[in-house]
Amino acid sequence: MIETPVSSPAAERFSAQQAVAAGTDYAELMASPQGLFWNEFRPQDGACRIWQWRDGQARCLTPDGYSVRSRVYEYGGGSFCLSEHGLVFVNEADQQLYSQGFDGGQPQPLTAGQCRYGDVRCAAGQVLAVEENADEHRLVAISAGTRQILAEGADFYAAPTLSDDGQRLAWIEWSRPEQPWTATRLVCAERLDAHTWGEPRCVAGADAQPESLQQPRFDPAGRLYCLSDRNGYWQPWAETAGGWAALPAAAADHAGAPWQLGASTWLPLGGDEYLASWFEGGFSRLGVRRADGTLDDYSGAYSRFRCLDIDDRHLYVIAASAISTPAILVIDRRSHAVQLLAGGVLPLPSEHISQPRSISYPSGDGQAHGFFYPAMNAAEAPPLVVFVHGGPTSACYPVLDPRIQYWTQRGFAVADLNYRGSSSYGRAYRQALHLRWGEVDVEDACAVVGYLAGQGLVDPTQAFIRGGSAGGYTTLCALAFHDVFRGGASLYGVSDPLALTQSTHKFEGDYLDWLIGDPQRDAERYRARTPLLHAAQIKVPVIFFQGELDAVVVPEQTRSMLAALKANGVRAEGHFYPTERHGFRTAANLAHALEEEWKFYREVLGQP
Repeated sequence: MIETPVSSPAAERFSAQQAVAAGTDYAELMASPQGLFWNEFRPQDGACRIWQWRDGQARCLTPDGYSVRSRVYEYGGGSFCLSEHGLVFVNEADQQLYSQGFDGGQPQPLTAGQCRYGDVRCAAGQVLAVEENADEHRLVAISAGTRQILAEGADFYAAPTLSDDGQRLAWIEWSRPEQPWTATRLVCAERLDAHTWGEPRCVAGADAQPESLQQPRFDPAGRLYCLSDRNGYWQPWAETAGGWAALPAAAADHAGAPWQLGASTWLPLGGDEYLASWFEGGFSRLGVRRADGTLDDYSGAYSRFRCLDIDDRHLYVIAASAISTPAILVIDRRSHAVQLLAGGVLPLPSEHISQPRSISYPSGDGQAHGFFYPAMNAAEAPPLVVFVHGGPTSACYPVLDPRIQYWTQRGFAVADLNYRGSSSYGRAYRQALHLRWGEVDVEDACAVVGYLAGQGLVDPTQAFIRGGSAGGYTTLCALAFHDVFRGGASLYGVSDPLALTQSTHKFEGDYLDWLIGDPQRDAERYRARTPLLHAAQIKVPVIFFQGELDAVVVPEQTRSMLAALKANGVRAEGHFYPTERHGFRTAANLAHALEEEWKFYREVLGQP
């Protein structure tokens, strides 16, 4: 007998459109004497705009017709910076750099051409940036109509950083086939004169044991620091006369996997003291760690912190909690008083919000993690939707996700997984996906159903699985190789990993070799883990969502999988969006996809 999920009283009021509208987000927060600045994304129009908060007022500086977003390495990041006279940003439409005064006047172009820019930093009257031209990448400095190449020759660059006195330049670089979360190098150059830098010198990451380094920083005295996972977690290290020394730190990741440029999850304050956020059991904490290891904790009621900045009086951070949307916060360093500048909205009354419970459960030969969201006002054992994040070296977080609330309001429980291979749990956990993509992630997705059913929390006969990008691949593998789920949804998901190796962009050009193996030497492994080749084994309904402009997972992949299922008589449904890329951004499309997925599952369960 099929149990009908019981919607909560708020479900009818919380539509797909409202769930999408609650998806306003923020990035790249920066403080200066001219105020606090952040990049704000609103799904209503899909644009990203810079906001300034000063003297108790917030105003938008980005005029109509512009959107502040980089697409370097396809995932972008580091799309604006502050100079003495205004801001510099990457315009989404043409990927060029523009300058704009603090008065919010008309932006003026700084570059023109076919290159794309990201990870921009304003320093010493110049704009430092990662420059992308087709498959070539380099670091450049741009000022007053001139362009200087700072570094080239490596496959990838990130985080150009200049010391306060302008005498030392540091950056992160890495070479194929490595990924930024497997092995990178920290490189430093000394200034010779106003226009010349000395020979670059690798100062970390050259040892035989691979380490991933990210977010290099100089303190006010010019000492260099960096996050390194050489001890098993991304933790702060500082240069010393004899090399490098670990700073006092929690045994935890102090950053996530650097899919995007421009991250700021820690800042050295000098004297081995630093501001940082880090993860404990998937939850994020925020604090100032002193040289003696003691902690001044600013976490409060929030469960994720990113984009940190600091001055003598305040901390500035983008924070999120389990019951409210992301927020711009100012925290007094002495009193810990919190001022909310933007966001932090409760899209539903707090009593109607399903809050995450951390779960850890056995799976295969390991242990997996995630978060469980109970259904609201549902049957004792409600249907389950398993969320599989993309990446796959990424993570989900215990913060309010309006999409999850959309499901829980309609009587579905949700399991949001950090399967083996996810970040935020240390290097060993992250490396567990090496050559095992399509195995351990799928095991974890299937095992969570039995784990939750064993506690009486869900009905295992009414479980669905959904995921985007790499999460779509895990979804399709679970449906093809296991008999656990009643149906699933693939959002721009990978159905043919071998085809992906032939069509994807440079940043992920070797990723499949790390995840599965060499396409020629390990051809049989690819065949065994390709959902498209095993479409005949999928017996349950599947719905697909795909952007026509997707350069990561090209639309032909989704069309091929959809056609194969239909040819086998399996109920399959596809929705294609002409203006979307990899990851949907337009409010109408996001709402449409969410509502169509819900209708699809209801029909599979035989509900009216």
